[in-house]
Amino acid sequence: MPFAPTGLTPLIQTSAFSLWHYVTQDPRAEVATLGYFNTVAVQFKPGDLMLLQSSDALAMLPLRAGPAFGPGVTLDGAIAPLAALRSAAQNFSLSQTVGAVVRTIILAPLAAGFIAGTTLPVSAQVHGPISQVVVSLRNASGQTVNTAQTVTVTGGFATAALPAPPTGSGYRIRVEDALDPAIAATSRSFSVAPPSRALKQENGFAILMENGFALLAD
Repeated sequence: MPFAPTGLTPLIQTSAFSLWHYVTQDPRAEVATLGYFNTVAVQFKPGDLMLLQSSDALAMLPLRAGPAFGPGVTLDGAIAPLAALRSAAQNFSLSQTVGAVVRTIILAPLAAGFIAGTTLPVSAQVHGPISQVVVSLRNASGQTVNTAQTVTVTGGFATAALPAPPTGSGYRIRVEDALDPAIAATSRSFSVAPPSRALKQENGFAILMENGFALLAD
């Protein structure tokens, strides 16, 4: 079939470049024959592109002088209507609600001194999801004295009784979360004095030690 002007449409047309669309029932090979577009050849410029929709192909063809076509690119081997491919992106957001959980241990005050051979009463108030605490006695060097005790928290409180350590000073009580030792409370330092049975008072005038020696006041 001869060239049909009604099938030719300029999609983009400038003084330097044009993009043409041509629809025909002719096969691609016939359309690419030299002289097919002679009646409109003056409209074409070398470097233009033609989107050809023929009976056997959908192709992108470059125009040369003449006009003649270059090899071009076959977009589809079967005739199909021209369609634009559109991409879409779906945005979504993710939010997370965060709430602070307070976990604290407050150690009840201790006496400044204790007597060797007695027990040390320990009481701590616990806030937050702490089910057990570890109660330990530390010396002045920070080392654990005797065996630490694991105590169950009941009603927000944990209580324990530790045996008094040997006579000395710089002792501290430490209470920490059994699952997270970073959550802890440490008492101020205290001292442990000799047992009171090592001293006795006689006649109200002198204090004697068990070996009989008197302790005299200055």
